[in-house]
Amino acid sequence: MQKNYVNYGNCSVGKPGSTLEITGARFNLSPMSDDFKSIILGAIKQVDLSKVWAETDHISTVYRGKEEAVFDALKAAFLYAYKEGVHMTLESTISKGCPGDTDSDYTLELDDPRVNQAETEAIDFPVIGKFALYPMGSDNYMATIAKVVNEGIDRGVVTGSGHYGTNLGGSAQDVFDYLEYVSHTVGSEVSHYISQFTLHCNVPEGDI
Repeated sequence: MQKNYVNYGNCSVGKPGSTLEITGARFNLSPMSDDFKSIILGAIKQVDLSKVWAETDHISTVYRGKEEAVFDALKAAFLYAYKEGVHMTLESTISKGCPGDTDSDYTLELDDPRVNQAETEAIDFPVIGKFALYPMGSDNYMATIAKVVNEGIDRGVVTGSGHYGTNLGGSAQDVFDYLEYVSHTVGSEVSHYISQFTLHCNVPEGDI
């Protein structure tokens, strides 16, 4: 049986394979409902994807494109999937500047990236969660992390920290605004970063 080995060439930090500063997000929506299929697919179909490259398979969904467009679409998917009383989680990985990335699978329509904002800005609800940030190829990466965490404290959306993550809490709109700030700030300081975050809404009370 032939094995499909990979070859990433001469990838190294500081030499991203892509030249258009493509931001990518891979995510999963997990509503705790018997109706989970229609909730997930209904939300994804409602998102205006005209400004991002998108692909959904049996495992997850990927959006790629300009940073603002990717966060606009990702936030819309989460907000559209919200159902009152239904506990739901969003798990997402954000990457920008990966040395192994290439100038493929992205949209060329980079103007007016926030095409979902008008329809989603009135949708809001409380969330809790966590995120972890990995600036790559930086000798001073802990200072970069501290900078954005302290900004989150000032904004009131960073609620604490623990092993391997920083806790989040607040409105969905405020938390997403902060996560986009993290992406923009770190992306301007390092050539490659990854962030991972989990958001929960409608968490059952008294069970933890």
